[in-house]
Amino acid sequence: MGTLFLIATPIGNLEDISPRALRILKEVQLIAAEDTRHSGVLLKHFGVETKLTSYFEHNKIHKLDQILAALAEGDVALISDAGTPAINDPGYELVKAALASNFDVVPVPGPSAPIAALTVSGLPTDSFLYLGYLPHKGSERRKAVEQVSNLPYTLIFLESPHRIVDSLEDLLFTLGDRRICVAREMTKLYEEYWRGSISGALEYFKSKDPRGEFTLVVEGKGKEENGKWEESELMDAIRKELQKGKSAKEISVDLAAQSGWNKKDVYALINSVK
Repeated sequence: MGTLFLIATPIGNLEDISPRALRILKEVQLIAAEDTRHSGVLLKHFGVETKLTSYFEHNKIHKLDQILAALAEGDVALISDAGTPAINDPGYELVKAALASNFDVVPVPGPSAPIAALTVSGLPTDSFLYLGYLPHKGSERRKAVEQVSNLPYTLIFLESPHRIVDSLEDLLFTLGDRRICVAREMTKLYEEYWRGSISGALEYFKSKDPRGEFTLVVEGKGKEENGKWEESELMDAIRKELQKGKSAKEISVDLAAQSGWNKKDVYALINSVK
């Protein structure tokens, strides 16, 4: 009976792989990789000649039996394109199947983009919620963020360069102008960390041509909202702003920053008095 090793691989800098990871990759009889071409470059760099097979989202079902059969003969390693396997990839299905078949499953810890970004964010690290990639559609994305908007935990999301601006807009609309750390291309040549408010991040990345993979670390809802306006005070301010002919979107942004209210809640109140 073999052991399934979940081996974390670099998220950028090749020096981040551990000696233990390299030893086990050379000792196992089979490596299951999310992308054999991508992983092949890594393995060649370190002189790993172990047999490689693909295991990704679209072949995960029919590859399970093959990998479980290999485990019956000896040890197998699972690696993803980057970082820790079974996080945002189909590794979970293989782990579940291996455990159900009474194989040992052992982690070989190493790089993880969500944890790396969290530790340098400057935001609380004692409790956090990792939510992976946000939905592609704006309405679904806002709904997903709204479901966690009242939680006190630091929130961690992944995002692509094509949707980073849209996602920041939706975070601002749904959560208000909270603190955020935007981590881009971690451990790579153009590594960047932007820290500040969501509105500031939005303006910054609007002015750029965003490239690379992004990890967003967002402040959770405060346990106390010191200085928050009373609803009556906010309603008075809304009426004054409406008389000036401002749009609901403009008013909700301005008053959310001033009042301590969530932008979404301000927007709802504006619509209630229109």
